[in-house]
Amino acid sequence: MRSAPLPSDGVSPPGAPTPSTGVLRSDVHAGRVALITGGGTGIGRATALDLAAGGAKVVVCGRRAEPLEAVRQTIAAAGGDCLVLSVDIREEQQVSEVVDRALLEYGRIDILVNNAGGQFSAPAEDISPKGWRAVHRLAVDATWAVTREVALRAMIPQRSGAVFFIAFSPRRGIPGMVHASAARAAVENLAAGLSLEWSRYGIRAVCVAPGTIATEGLDGNYTTADRERWAQAVPLGRLGRPEDVSGVISFLASPGGAYITGTTVVVDGGTDAWGTGHPVPQPLPEAQP
Repeated sequence: MRSAPLPSDGVSPPGAPTPSTGVLRSDVHAGRVALITGGGTGIGRATALDLAAGGAKVVVCGRRAEPLEAVRQTIAAAGGDCLVLSVDIREEQQVSEVVDRALLEYGRIDILVNNAGGQFSAPAEDISPKGWRAVHRLAVDATWAVTREVALRAMIPQRSGAVFFIAFSPRRGIPGMVHASAARAAVENLAAGLSLEWSRYGIRAVCVAPGTIATEGLDGNYTTADRERWAQAVPLGRLGRPEDVSGVISFLASPGGAYITGTTVVVDGGTDAWGTGHPVPQPLPEAQP
């Protein structure tokens, strides 16, 4: 049986695929619980919808309550089960509270999607120590805090789990984003290292590296001409959609992805294949603080 489409996210163009439509069964994630950080908009929102469309119970956290509640209502309207938590995962106590609530509500966590992150564009010489630390505190330190808490309290005891990290494409460095590129390279290697250590617990660790994704942030901050120019730098000729990324995560979290761990899966329309010497499309994929 195919999963029923969830309502449109209002970002993808008409005719774009809705989460899981015609791809994964509606029960592919049945009995599983997923935690998504930065899940109120963009890739995080699409991932929450995709996993819920596959039957997972979903815990979505972020700092802004309004978009989180919109996600919950969308999932509930489609018959799904969703808990939303307005928290700042940069604070260790709040990380513990997220896991407390998830385990109290659902008893387990099977899928963790570390989507939260934030960055700003600046020449390397203008990035202050404070700016560098701010990006790494969320993209690296908070991501590790959530991953460790979920592993120790849920995945290692239950001897199973799938942990996802979000990186960037192109992977060789992006002008104006050396701080963010360095942080995302760190989580790529974190995924690889964890796969070597935690496979004995039945835990998989995978990094997903999106290219330029058409999200709400892109619409609000850049012109149509900008978007068209960036699309021309993508071999497939278009910007990515949040569903392009969330569909990959949903598959990798499913039994079909059970033998995939310790690697980075690039979802960028071919951009990373250009290598050096080709104009890099901008801006970066949206990540929620």
